Amino acid sequence: MPASLAANHLLAALDSLEAARLSPALERVELRVGDVLDEAGRGQDSTVFPTSGVLSINYVVAGGAPTAVALVGREGLVGIGPFMSGASTLMQSVVVCEGEGLRLRGDAIARERALGGRLATLALGYIQALTTQMAQTAVCNRRHTVQQQVCRWLLLALDRLDGAALRMTQEQIAQLMGVRREGVTEAAGRLQDAGVIRYSRGLIHLLDRDGLEAGACECYGVVRREYLRLLPLRGAKP
Repeated sequence: MPASLAANHLLAALDSLEAARLSPALERVELRVGDVLDEAGRGQDSTVFPTSGVLSINYVVAGGAPTAVALVGREGLVGIGPFMSGASTLMQSVVVCEGEGLRLRGDAIARERALGGRLATLALGYIQALTTQMAQTAVCNRRHTVQQQVCRWLLLALDRLDGAALRMTQEQIAQLMGVRREGVTEAAGRLQDAGVIRYSRGLIHLLDRDGLEAGACECYGVVRREYLRLLPLRGAKP
């Protein structure tokens, strides 16, 4: 299997024959912070499988700022349309941590579905896990404190990156969560005072993983267990 396919957990789970069939159709794409891969209300004619970086799936409200309902990294994909009969979506996908991905056109996905390959089954399992993350985000935003939500978002983002560092400003985190920046600043300050993170100039270093998990609500654990149950994840995190 080509090394590039192995970097995405869904593509890495394909058998060698299916991987060889798909490999020529995959196009490497650069994921730059702020890039919009899918726009709300538009049909999707391709799917991107991230191999590094993080994207947010945002719900767009007319006249308001987009609010993130899920994060996606190398465990999954963005652009579910080709796996769902090309339907448009109310969601927008935006790069929040730079990286790379592999783009697969809808016609190649349709051919693979007709051949009965494993890709469609893997994608549907991922969509189910993603739906759980979205639902849990809605519950968390209503029931839990900003401090708990910040811990959850940091864990979700760090799970999708190598190492223990996240380049993201407090303003970006506040926009993702749909809360005031002051709330995020206060939460980050508490975490830093407790020795859980170190924050400097838009770079967050995780110092105490157990402490961060202890500060999060149960929503993080629910989502993590569902991903581990449904997806072919390598290691203990997405």
